[in-house]
Amino acid sequence: MENRKTVVIGVTGGIAVYKALDVISKLKKENIEVHVIMTKAAIEFVNPISFQSLSQNIVIHDMFEEPKAWEIQHIVLAKKADLFVIVPATANVIGKVANGIADDMLTTTIMATKAPVIFAPAMNVNMYNNPILQSNIQKLKEFGYNFINPTSGRLACGDIGEGKLAQTEDIFEIIMSNLYSIKDMIGTKVLVTAGPTIAPIDPVRYITNRSSGKMGYAIAREARDRGAVVTLISGPCNEKVPIGVSIIRINTNEEMRAAVLNNYEDTNIVIKAAAVSDYKPKVYSNNKIKKSENGLNLEFIRDNDILKELGLHKKNQILVGFAAESNDLLQNAKGKLLKKNLDYIVANDITKADIGFGTDENKVIILSKDNDPIAIDKMSKKQIARELFNLINKKR
Repeated sequence: MENRKTVVIGVTGGIAVYKALDVISKLKKENIEVHVIMTKAAIEFVNPISFQSLSQNIVIHDMFEEPKAWEIQHIVLAKKADLFVIVPATANVIGKVANGIADDMLTTTIMATKAPVIFAPAMNVNMYNNPILQSNIQKLKEFGYNFINPTSGRLACGDIGEGKLAQTEDIFEIIMSNLYSIKDMIGTKVLVTAGPTIAPIDPVRYITNRSSGKMGYAIAREARDRGAVVTLISGPCNEKVPIGVSIIRINTNEEMRAAVLNNYEDTNIVIKAAAVSDYKPKVYSNNKIKKSENGLNLEFIRDNDILKELGLHKKNQILVGFAAESNDLLQNAKGKLLKKNLDYIVANDITKADIGFGTDENKVIILSKDNDPIAIDKMSKKQIARELFNLINKKR
C-alpha cells in the first residue's frame, strides 16, 4: 500500500485565509495528512480551532510555545512534509522567504524543509504588481519555489484586478498533481487531442459527433501528473482544462490538422483521442439554407486523415490512436493500427451504454505491433490513461 502523503499548509494574514479551510477539507477527503502553521496575523482572521478541527492535528502558530512532545517542531514538520503550500501567501511572507528572513514558525519551517514549496499569493492588485514583489517572486522561482498565479476579479478592498486567490479547486488539483506517486515522464513532451470536431454546413448548422472529450482530458491530466509537458488540442466540449496543461482550442478538422502538425516535430508522444470528422459537406453555403417543402440533400466528401498523415511522417515519436467501434472491434482496430503506422491503438466498443461516449468510465483493449492485445477492464478514464502510459513507458 502506498505511504500516506503529508502536506504542511502555511496560512498567512489576509482576507482569503478562510479559503484555506476548503483546501484542507478537500485534502482530508483524499486521506492526506495535513499539518497547519499559522502566522499571528492569520489568527486575527480565523481562529486556529477551525484549522485544528479540519486537519485533525494541533495547529502551530507560536514559535516559543511549549511543545506538546519533546521535539523541535519546525524541524519535525520540515522533514515530515511531502509538500509545503502557503495559502494564502501575502507579500510579507514572500518577501521574507525571498530574502532569507526566518523570524516566526512559518518562515523558519519553510527555510528548513527540503520538500517542494508552493506559494498561492492573494493581495491587492497594486501590491501584486509592485515591482519589488514581482522581483521577489522571480527570485524564489529561480531557487525552485513554485507559484499558483492569482486570478483577476473584484478584491476585498473593492479594487478590480489580479490578486484574487486562485480557486480552491485549482489549488487542490495542483497539490494532488505534485503528490502523484509516478513521476516517470518529467520533461517528456506529450501532445493529446480530445473532443469532437465540427463540419460546418452553413453559418447556422454543422455536423459533429458524440465525443465528450473526457478520455482525452483524462490522458492529458495523467501525463501532467507524471511530470510531462502537455499540450492539449481540443475540439468544442465542456471539460475543465487541467491546470498546468497548454490548451489549443479548435473547431474543424482542418484546424485540428494545422495545430497537430505545428506541434508534431517537437513532441515525444502523440495520443490522438479526438473524434475527428471523417466527412464534410462538399459545398459550404455562405448563407443560411432556407427551409423548403422539399427535403434537403447534402453531398459529403472525405476530410483530412490526420492520424494517417502523422503515421507517414513519424520519426522518433510514439504515436497512439483510438478506435471507437460498433462491430468487429479487434479486427477493425488492428487494421487501423497497421494502416496508419501506429505504435498503439486503444479500442473500445461504443455500443455499451455505461462506457465510452459521455461517461466517466471505459473498458478498452490496447493493441500494439509487437505484443498480444491487452484487455483493460471497466475503470475510470483516468485509470485507463494510467494503464496506457504504464504500457508506453515500459517500451521507451
